[in-house]
Amino acid sequence: MYITKIEVTDKRFNLGNGAGSDAVNDSTQYAYAICELHTDSNIKGIGLAFTLGAGNDLVCKAIQYLSETLKGKEIEELMADFGSVYRSILDSPTYRWLGPHKGVMQLALAAIVNSCFDLWAKSRQVPLWKLLLDLSPKQLVATLDLHYLEEVLTVEEAENILQNHLSNRSSRNNVLQTGYKAYDTSVGWFNYTDEKIKENVARAIDRGFTAMKLKVGSNDPQRDIRRAKLVRNEAGDKTTIMLDANQKWNLPQAISICKELSSINPYWIEEPTHPDDVIAHQTLAKEIAPMKIAAGEHIPNKIIFKNFLQAGAMDFCQVDCVRVGGVSEFLTISLLAKKFNIPVVPHVGDMGQIHQHLVLFNHVAIGHENLFLEHIPHLARYFKHPANISGGYYAVPAEAGNSSDLVIS
Repeated sequence: MYITKIEVTDKRFNLGNGAGSDAVNDSTQYAYAICELHTDSNIKGIGLAFTLGAGNDLVCKAIQYLSETLKGKEIEELMADFGSVYRSILDSPTYRWLGPHKGVMQLALAAIVNSCFDLWAKSRQVPLWKLLLDLSPKQLVATLDLHYLEEVLTVEEAENILQNHLSNRSSRNNVLQTGYKAYDTSVGWFNYTDEKIKENVARAIDRGFTAMKLKVGSNDPQRDIRRAKLVRNEAGDKTTIMLDANQKWNLPQAISICKELSSINPYWIEEPTHPDDVIAHQTLAKEIAPMKIAAGEHIPNKIIFKNFLQAGAMDFCQVDCVRVGGVSEFLTISLLAKKFNIPVVPHVGDMGQIHQHLVLFNHVAIGHENLFLEHIPHLARYFKHPANISGGYYAVPAEAGNSSDLVIS
């Protein structure tokens, strides 16, 4: 199956009514830069990169630049040594100058890489999770680029992590019957009223969710504290509540406000300060312990994730395959997090479509803890096979590919 043509689409979706709002993003538009790999058959691979609208066209242009070398490639040959291909796509000197490995170019890489994995799974007529689980440790690691990680994760170590969890997979295969637990992230968007939040909490509980998230980061910290207590009172003590500041605070603010927010016993505080500031996260982690830090939505690549893990600056790794360099880098970071014994709980710029596959692989093949996966419902109607949430669980996807096919009018 040969790649014959590459098509790029800029698709944007208006949300409205406060959905998607947080402490730094008042815009409520979601967008995908979409890479389509057409082949000499009727099968095509779809890859997504997630943005908030403005600038999505820049990512689309970068996809066009970076994907040229894929034309004429046969999919099995391409994926047999995809780690080398991955490294070569973005490492030409001129494109590397625009990163390296961050920003618009990295988002473009995400869409390209995700389309390759989607096409590979479709060509074998299996869901992405099954494709990945069926690969041997050596075959899986051959799809990764571990360059710059060698002092903490060699190729041999990565293969050994997978090999060591191969014999006891049966003890974790139950997730393929039960599905993967979800948490509701749309309960408490930043611009929602208190009444709206109360309604959403009640609805989430009725739908079987036992975990949910509230946006914080107000200019008035007392608003955050009041709303956090409101969610705790409405949801009850047994419900898991996460808080997300979306990078709003400087370090002194984060220390002070997190200590006050600890009264509601949050499961984590997400993105408490600037996502590049490893030392601030490390300092905060020590200051607010045992309160835990989740980070990764805006960490652009495996190197910065390595630094966060080395510094003890994150308790939950929120790597997102439509924000870093696609499925390949997601898996690399998952193995890296396993080496440091840090759980992976992805951010879902894809609305959970691709990540519902990846968390199954992470649990069964790598031995990551079966925790929960973020659920954002706002774009479900635009997907050909939207993630199916029932009783608070993601159903195991059955269709071939990575679930990224969109219904675009």
